[in-house]
Amino acid sequence: MLTKEERRALLKLARDTIKAKLDGRPLPEFEPFSDVLKEPRGAFVTLHKFGQLRGCIGYVEAIKPLWESVRDMAIAAAFQDPRFPPLSPDEYNDIDIEISVMSPLKKISSVDEIEVGRHGIIIKRGFNQGLLLPQVATEQGWDRDTFLEHTCYKAGLYGDCWKHPDTEIYIFSAEVFSEKDY
Repeated sequence: MLTKEERRALLKLARDTIKAKLDGRPLPEFEPFSDVLKEPRGAFVTLHKFGQLRGCIGYVEAIKPLWESVRDMAIAAAFQDPRFPPLSPDEYNDIDIEISVMSPLKKISSVDEIEVGRHGIIIKRGFNQGLLLPQVATEQGWDRDTFLEHTCYKAGLYGDCWKHPDTEIYIFSAEVFSEKDY
């Protein structure tokens, strides 16, 4: 669990990074003040504009220190999510930032291990892969089967692909916090 100070620092880093990119300035300096911020962790940054998704990209696995993951994914969510045009300067004040800090992935052998609202899902089959964060199922009011179905769709597969023996399913949890919390 991150402290309130660590959460606030990561949210500020994400916002300041997006603003610097919009203004064409160098990325902000950040000095990690705790071991948790230096620890390699996966993280997603999600942008909402007036309550609607405006960008969401992340590192599923821990490949960089947490603070770097947040900085990099703030840029990616704002400017590189292929579902949206790059964020424009006039949208900056309308976005809310949410960060999801990932737990390690766990491969499961039974979908009974999935707890809706607690776990996110990754579905892999062949070269296809889809991921949905834990909060998506709760926000949409989905049960486990619907959550699995939509993760299959996200992977570009048919809705019941999760039942196929060649499909791999991974779960993870995420510590989710946003600017609305502070």
